[in-house]
Amino acid sequence: MIKTGIVIPKGAVMPSAVISPYFLLLETNKYLAETGREPVFEVMILGSEEAPVLYNGTFSVRANAHFANSPRQDLILIPGFIGDMEEPLAMNRELIDWLKGQYLNNGTELASLCTGAFLIAATGLANGRNCTTHWAFEAAFRAHFPKVNLLAENIVTDDNGLYASAGAYSSLNLILYLIEKFCDRATAGWLSKVFQIDIDRNSQKPFAIFNQQRGHTDDPVTDVQEYIETHFREDLNVQRLAERFAFSRRNLIRRFKEATGNTPIEYIQRVRIESAKRMLENTRKSVEEVIYASGYNDGKTFRAVFRKYTGLSPSIYRNRYGRH
Repeated sequence: MIKTGIVIPKGAVMPSAVISPYFLLLETNKYLAETGREPVFEVMILGSEEAPVLYNGTFSVRANAHFANSPRQDLILIPGFIGDMEEPLAMNRELIDWLKGQYLNNGTELASLCTGAFLIAATGLANGRNCTTHWAFEAAFRAHFPKVNLLAENIVTDDNGLYASAGAYSSLNLILYLIEKFCDRATAGWLSKVFQIDIDRNSQKPFAIFNQQRGHTDDPVTDVQEYIETHFREDLNVQRLAERFAFSRRNLIRRFKEATGNTPIEYIQRVRIESAKRMLENTRKSVEEVIYASGYNDGKTFRAVFRKYTGLSPSIYRNRYGRH
């Protein structure tokens, strides 16, 4: 059996990131037994304190053992947190060191759910390797762990015994991935149908909400951002922006990229696509009307950029997320 520990760190741990994986793995064993096979997962809850709690004390959990005193695990799941990541990183140094030791000394595989990726990355084990996390924490993750190859669009990553999932309930896709890996495709497929999880979803692009990336102190760049956000329907280009705000073209591109993580052109695209998404969600405008209202004159270009940032065509996006 795969000895599987779901560890509960200190902090505002998401209840769903503990309960849902636990339930899915036990249901996997139940399904295997019903189909004449042996169970695969031996699941334990590992606490980081005597009476582990979730969501800063709203829920309590009965752990099987403290992680430091637990038997060797083959696989450890690390749930994610809600809120700022500085606190859980500071509170869980002992756990971070233990996770690193389990991987290096015992060959234990580690799987992070949502922002649990911050704890795996803090071990240093993910440096130079692929990882993912909730799209809303992309900038914070890159700032903390620049040596990790963050694949922010991915739902699941798997790199030499280090697994990671995208945000919130996307973590269930990682659980299905592990079930398929340690059992088989048919078992994972059955669970996906019963629990209505899209087994082959591979991108979190459609769920990303563009925030304006203001977490920097370069005020002239902020001025450029504000101008783009209020004039995105106009014919904007880098040269005009540079001249308007007294930058050289090269200096504007460099400083804008350093401050926001995007080039000016990428930022213009993202602002326009965010506007298009809102119109597709909330209005009855035709796709052609949305194209022109979001600052594009060429439907082919718009559709290519829209797919780049959402992973979907405008029509499919509207069908999934539109209110009308």
